[in-house]
Amino acid sequence: MIDQSFENGLLTLTLNRPEKANSLTKVMLEQLDAAIADAGAARAMILTGVGKVFSAGADLEEAQAGLATDPVWERLSARLAALPCLTIAALNGTLAGGAMGMVLACDLRIAVPTAKLFYPVMKLGFLPQPSDPARMSALIGPARTKMILMAGQKVEAAEALSWGLIDRITPPEMLLETAQALAADSLAATPAHVAGIKHLVPGLAKG
Repeated sequence: MIDQSFENGLLTLTLNRPEKANSLTKVMLEQLDAAIADAGAARAMILTGVGKVFSAGADLEEAQAGLATDPVWERLSARLAALPCLTIAALNGTLAGGAMGMVLACDLRIAVPTAKLFYPVMKLGFLPQPSDPARMSALIGPARTKMILMAGQKVEAAEALSWGLIDRITPPEMLLETAQALAADSLAATPAHVAGIKHLVPGLAKG
């Protein structure tokens, strides 16, 4: 479900349900929330997935039973945004639906070239989680946010990079290595120094 490792100040959380496109169940969301709540000793965190899809969003059956509007999504993204360490979403593939919230709450986003990003709340009849439009708009502006949320556009990695929705494109075999390289300076610093610099950077992504 959720694999986690902690080594030398680096917390790595991995969505591991590739047979279901890493669609998120309530149990998985609670596991992520608990792991992030316990991440106080981390100086950097990487969030990634197994397989060719980062996450298809909420598990369809659980979404229809109420998970799509469960407060766990907002709690998770708020907790992630509030982490004092450097947080990196390493997208091993397509990102869809409610999984967008946790990725928007990270400090940095990198992706493989084949990744697509979309959030089909208009088509599915749900509202996005409350903080997601503000965080997305802070990155790419209100018009492009409406392109995704209201016009239902699937944004390919190259366009997402040009918009600022992701920060770097990297080959699949280099994804984790790239994320770890981005985390290296934070891992070499003290937690207080990492937190101090992060606190100085303005933006809605801080929560």
